[in-house]
Amino acid sequence: MPSTPRTSTSDTERPQGQRRLGNRPVFFFMAVIVATVFTVGWGIALMNYSGTFGQVSYQTLTWQVDSAEQAAISFEVNTAKPALCLITATDSRHVRVGQKEVSVNPGLHTVRAEIETIRQAATVEVVSCREQGRDSEAAD
Repeated sequence: MPSTPRTSTSDTERPQGQRRLGNRPVFFFMAVIVATVFTVGWGIALMNYSGTFGQVSYQTLTWQVDSAEQAAISFEVNTAKPALCLITATDSRHVRVGQKEVSVNPGLHTVRAEIETIRQAATVEVVSCREQGRDSEAAD
């Protein structure tokens, strides 16, 4: 047994209760940073997919078939720039029987459009809405 206690410890000998990398929570902070980056990235991806990053969002409110030659649709559009929406009417066999493009001004608008058809339509839908480059392209 040594008469005096040791004053230094080697790399392999650590006092009890001390971790290998010291008492700093390195792995915890790394995990928090990775989780934050992942969460922000996932949020941006979801917002981009849902159309909240400057894209046009639209929702069909009502549609009706007035006659064999005409159908109508009401839909809501939210856009930051002027947009052009494509509306189609299809028959019971999913054949396109009518089509119309509607210009929409920037902002939140409820739009009603009437479509001329070549046969009796079974459904009317907004196929797409895309932003246009200049403000002067849209009309009411």
